[in-house]
Amino acid sequence: MGKVIIAEKPSVAKNIAEALKIKTRKDGYFKGEDYYITWAFGHLLQLYDAKDYDENMKGWRMEKFPFIPDNFQYKVKCDNIDRTAPDKGAAKQLNIIKSLIEQEDIDGVISATDFDREGQVIADELFNYLNVSKPTYRLLLNEWTPDEVKKGMNNLKDNKEMQFLQDAGIGRQWTDWIIGINLTSVSTLKYKFEENKTINIGRVLLPTLKIIYDRDKEIENFEATTYYKLTSSFKNLNNDEFDGLYYENESEKFEDKAILDKLIPLLDGSSATIIDKQTEKKKDYPPYLFNLSNLQGYVTSKYKGWTSDKVLKVAQSLYEKKYTTYPRTASVVLEESLEDRARKVLNTLKVGLPYESDIKFLKTKRVFDNSKVESHSAITPTYIKPSGLSKDEEIVYTAIKNRFIMQFMPIAEFEETKIRLRSDNPQVKGEFIAKGKVQLVEGWRVVEKIDTKDTILPMVSIDEKVDITSNKINKVTKKPPKYHTEKTLLRVMETCGKGVEGNEEDSDEMMQSILNGFSIGTPATRAETIKKLKDIGYIISKGKSLTCSELGRNIVEIFPVQELLDLEYTGRLESTLSDIEKGKFKKSDFMKLIYDFTTNAVDKIKKDTSALSKFKVELPEGVEEIGKCPVCGNSIVESEKSFGCTNWKNGCKYTIWKDDKYILSFGKKVSKEMVVLLLKNGKVGFRNLKSKKGNTFSAYFRYEKNEKTGYYNWKIEFI
Repeated sequence: MGKVIIAEKPSVAKNIAEALKIKTRKDGYFKGEDYYITWAFGHLLQLYDAKDYDENMKGWRMEKFPFIPDNFQYKVKCDNIDRTAPDKGAAKQLNIIKSLIEQEDIDGVISATDFDREGQVIADELFNYLNVSKPTYRLLLNEWTPDEVKKGMNNLKDNKEMQFLQDAGIGRQWTDWIIGINLTSVSTLKYKFEENKTINIGRVLLPTLKIIYDRDKEIENFEATTYYKLTSSFKNLNNDEFDGLYYENESEKFEDKAILDKLIPLLDGSSATIIDKQTEKKKDYPPYLFNLSNLQGYVTSKYKGWTSDKVLKVAQSLYEKKYTTYPRTASVVLEESLEDRARKVLNTLKVGLPYESDIKFLKTKRVFDNSKVESHSAITPTYIKPSGLSKDEEIVYTAIKNRFIMQFMPIAEFEETKIRLRSDNPQVKGEFIAKGKVQLVEGWRVVEKIDTKDTILPMVSIDEKVDITSNKINKVTKKPPKYHTEKTLLRVMETCGKGVEGNEEDSDEMMQSILNGFSIGTPATRAETIKKLKDIGYIISKGKSLTCSELGRNIVEIFPVQELLDLEYTGRLESTLSDIEKGKFKKSDFMKLIYDFTTNAVDKIKKDTSALSKFKVELPEGVEEIGKCPVCGNSIVESEKSFGCTNWKNGCKYTIWKDDKYILSFGKKVSKEMVVLLLKNGKVGFRNLKSKKGNTFSAYFRYEKNEKTGYYNWKIEFI
């Protein structure tokens, strides 16, 4: 008896075959004595389109939404060019997999897809679609080296144990379908910002757009402020010179330059006294091992022309070639069980390096810590030394390799000195501070030749007198925030903005957010999200800077479903998916939340009128404007049967009919004069109105929107 192994891609199937010494390749699979190794091409299946469930869904019409299927169904994925036909390659491979599994000599199937939500779903949806009844197992690996493949094959899991991971993957898939199909459809019908332009709405897409929009607005609204600093130069008895900054009330910033101007004559040609000197040795630890977001940020900020999507593709290529570990990880440390593997990798990589003698394997919590591993360990090299790398692969591999080696190098050390001085002129109230920094041990910084600028202070003693040789006032203008780059955007997405104020990759708040799954998207989807925002025209790349397009701005400013623009809300959704993966939350409960949210969101978009004011319609020549539309601000004009808004083509429904039956019932008719007063005052008054009983009375009439129907009705207010 034998087993069928299903890999996610042909290249991974080849890695498994090599590890198991299987050399016979057939059409769509490798054949060995005990195993058939076949593959998918990522997803061979996709969810039904709305029209597959119901033919009436072929054309988008507002009244057809929300649309939520009773049971989600799958089909062979569509051809990339002809979306009405199944992909021939996928259909063929699906039949190969089916025929292999159905062979009588097969007593089990092994899923060898990537160990993540998406990988789990790729195989599980095949098992469900093909109604596989034979036992299914799971191969869980972090790298595709022969040693790890053999080890993994000896430690297979029952695929039933992966139910929570499958639930999270399916929940994510269904959620994005429901939100995407429904809100994209109704938004496209509602908001016609550009002719024939689809308005893409997504759970991860919109909050990411909002992050960029908020930074753009921050820059636009920034008001430059100016302050002044006073720097004085000092000389000791040995003619050693150094500079110090003037402080008052623990601040070196002065809004009023006149304060510093008055000090100059008091300081020129005078002296100062050393009142304190502190020297402290400090350790400088290497940055943590890379997770995907940090790797993407590092490469995109260091090398011109790189995008986060490109970094992921190159990292994935290195992983499939067995040179690095699984790339789509959020962790920056390793599982403690990987100690022996890490030692083996280090001993392989350090040979021949100019600083080889400084590299020593140590097991520390900065590198090995189970409590800080989220599903997968950090990205590291494997023990297989690469050959024939492309230029791009060399860049990414070197970054991963260097970051790994740094962990086992001496810690860099600095000596920081702080000298406090006071002017000998008693009229000078403040004090001066001089700071120096000298590198004592280069340590890990030698790996990437990270230069440091030493500021060396001379040897001085407390109570020593020094001369003040010069004084200079510097004007400092506070700069606006910088536009987001892919590096900064990824950091905000990774933690929903938690712990990203500084430039560290390892703040406690950031680490906790990652462990809780509180993020915008996942390591696997963030690069794809940024790329899609560019492709659909919501954001623009200018060098390394990312900014909103006009279309992107319009969507943020108009879209009424604020939850999808809220980082906290989206972060909670992602965190809940993480809880499903851990067995802490039920998929069924999560989907109920999504169904309710989508139904309410569709209703909110249908009733929204805020976008109408974005459209400015020119009044045709020779046509008289009666007044301004209270809904969108465009012109109200008279036609044969009504008074209506010129913005009607874009969806403005504001229309007052001349033969309105309600007004006629009071013995009146809608006139031009009446509409002018209504638009000007919000109401119009009538005297001598007749009731059904023949009585006369006076009243005001208002023309108000019926929120249920979206149309306008008259409301009466008795005087």
